[in-house]
Amino acid sequence: MKNDSTTIFLNFVLAALVLLGVIFAMMNMSRTSYLRKAQGPVQKKLQETQAVTLKLQALLNDTAAYNHTVNNPELAQLLQSFQAPQAPAK
Repeated sequence: MKNDSTTIFLNFVLAALVLLGVIFAMMNMSRTSYLRKAQGPVQKKLQETQAVTLKLQALLNDTAAYNHTVNNPELAQLLQSFQAPQAPAK
């Protein structure tokens, strides 16, 4: 193989690409490790949020059941503001 300028240039490009590949692989490994460590607390917060949501939904259902027996218009208006908006029919 001749040792001309094109070969030298291509060898440097190849070395740079290999070095960049190693650097990006190391960055990916460190970020993956960080994400795995952060996943535990995030999962715990998600479970806590879901538990609070279920409690609020149960309270809303109990309040709606109570309103059926009392028929308070102010309470009915308040309950309507908490209900999810329904999608328009097509």
